[in-house]
Amino acid sequence: MEDAGQRLRRARERLNLRVRDVEQASLRIAERYQNDEFAVLINRISEIENRGLVPTLFKLYSLCAIYRVDFREALEWYGINLSSLPSDATFADVSRTHMIGFRNDGVGEVTLPVAMDPGIDMRKTTYLSRMIQRWGRIPLMFLEALDLKNHRYAFIGTEDWFMFPLVQPGSLVLIDEARRKVANGGWTNEFDRPIYFVEHRGGYACGWCSLDGARLILQPHPASSCVPEHYGFPEEVDVIGQVVGLAMRLDQGRRRRTRS
Repeated sequence: MEDAGQRLRRARERLNLRVRDVEQASLRIAERYQNDEFAVLINRISEIENRGLVPTLFKLYSLCAIYRVDFREALEWYGINLSSLPSDATFADVSRTHMIGFRNDGVGEVTLPVAMDPGIDMRKTTYLSRMIQRWGRIPLMFLEALDLKNHRYAFIGTEDWFMFPLVQPGSLVLIDEARRKVANGGWTNEFDRPIYFVEHRGGYACGWCSLDGARLILQPHPASSCVPEHYGFPEEVDVIGQVVGLAMRLDQGRRRRTRS
């Protein structure tokens, strides 16, 4: 924390700003937003820089604006890395299926394999861990080429067995928002049948859908022992999109048998 304060001090000194200059600028920011929390008085600036006092979000915002410092970078000085939000979210065991609100704004890095064994044959089932020659940190902005603007992510609740075993509880699903029209036919087996992610009055759900006039029938997998759900369409349910990708564990069925 003291190091963060010293970094803020160096940022101020690089701009040749006196603490009174900072105080006056913060007062103008507070006046703009009609919120005194944005004001950083001289004694507070001294405590932040020299005694390791952690500023509030409002005061840190003012200091970043005045010092021309990126807010994300300043948060990292205090040990908060916003790119860790998705991974830290896994520490909360959420039983209900829900949308994931984290945005991919191209900021931060991700660890990816950057060198693969040239002899890998992608047509065959492969243990990729043995084929990776080198890992590297890749800026997220380079992943923009994947064109994910029409896709959203959702988490299937750890107690949501509606589409088990096809979609296991705890799965991460990729949703194509451009595919919202419910298809009543055109598939030959359960793997070809579209799975939709919907929002209804009780929350979110993932399952097969069919339309019967003004009613949408949300159909579970037969092996799940769940019952179909009926909603007025489109008044009571909104089709967010079609599930086009899936990442899941394969041992949830064992957990279900153990609990029962």
